[in-house]
Amino acid sequence: MRREAFEQPSDWTEPGAHPVATGVYRIPLPLPLSGLSAVNAYAVESADGVVLIDPGWASTENERILGEALRSIGYRFADISCCLATHHHWDHYTQAYAWRERFGVELFTGRGERFSIETYERQSGRFPNHPELLYRCGADDLASRLANDYLSPEYEVDVPFGSPDGWLDDGQRIQLSGGELDVFATPGHTRGHVVFRHREAGILFSGDHVLSTITPSLGFELAPEPHPLRSFLASLRLLLAQPDGLLLPAHGHVVASTHARVDELLQHHRQRLEDVRVLVHSGATTAYEVARELPWTRRNRRLESLAVEHQMSAVMEIEAHLDVLAVHGRVRAEETPSLRRYLVA
Repeated sequence: MRREAFEQPSDWTEPGAHPVATGVYRIPLPLPLSGLSAVNAYAVESADGVVLIDPGWASTENERILGEALRSIGYRFADISCCLATHHHWDHYTQAYAWRERFGVELFTGRGERFSIETYERQSGRFPNHPELLYRCGADDLASRLANDYLSPEYEVDVPFGSPDGWLDDGQRIQLSGGELDVFATPGHTRGHVVFRHREAGILFSGDHVLSTITPSLGFELAPEPHPLRSFLASLRLLLAQPDGLLLPAHGHVVASTHARVDELLQHHRQRLEDVRVLVHSGATTAYEVARELPWTRRNRRLESLAVEHQMSAVMEIEAHLDVLAVHGRVRAEETPSLRRYLVA
C-alpha cells in the first residue's frame, strides 16, 4: 500500500533531521564532490537506540552536521546501535567505518561488496582493473590515461576505509522498535548493493539503486562484476514484486511510489538499449564508438567533455548495454584476445 511521507523541504539538501514516517528521519549531509552536493542519511529508531543508514563521507564537517541533527531528535552518537551501508562507496560508508574504533559502532554492508573492499589498496588507486576493460572496449587512449595519469583528488586522500564488522545477506532481517528491516540484495550499481524495506512503515531505503531524478552508474567500483546491467535490471524487477511504498533514495527527494520510479528506470534502459542497437546498425562496433555518439548527463554532454572517471563509467555502461543486446540476439559479439566488437545480428 502506498504511503504519504511527512512534508519535506522543497530543497532536499536542507540540513536537519526531517521526519519521513514515525520513527524515521532523513538527514542530508554534505559531500566534497562536484555535481553531487549531498547524501541522504536515514535515522531509524530501534529498540537499542537508533540505526543509521548511509551516514555519509567521513569528515569533521559531516560529523558535526550529523551530530546536530541527531541531537535535535533526542539522540547522541552513543545512541547509535549500528550503521548499515547500502554499498561501499565513500559517501555512504566511510563515516560509519571511522566510528568503529571511536564509538564502538558496528558497520554492516552487503556480502557482495567484499570483492571491492577486501582487494582495495591505496597505492593501486581506485580503478586498477579498468584499464584492461577499457582496452577491450576500444577506448585505448582513455585506458592509458586512467592507468598512467589519473590521480585521486585531494579530498580522497586518507579517507578511512576497510572491511565492515559483518556482511548482510538477501533475506536477512534487522530488528527495530516498531518492526523490522528486510534486506534485499540489489546488485548493479555495485555487485553487493543492498536495499532495506521497512514493511510496517511502507518505505524502501533504496541507496543508489533507485534514485529520484537520475539513473545510477553501473559497476562503478574497484572490482566490477562482468554483467552489471543484467543484474541491475533483475534487481529493479525484484522491487516491482514487492508492495509499493515510499522511496527514500540516497540522493534526491522522497518519492511517493517506488514502483512508478522503477518503471521509469526500466523504460529509460529500454530506450537506451534501442539507441545503442541503432548505433551498431549504423556502423559503431565497440562500446567506445557507441559512447562517443550518445549524449551524457541531463545536460546532454559529449563523452570527451566528461571527467576521466566519468568517461570510464560511461564506456563501461555502454559495454553493459551491448552485453544485454548480445544475450537477446539483437547484436552479435565478436571476441579477440584484446578487443570485443559488436556487429549487426
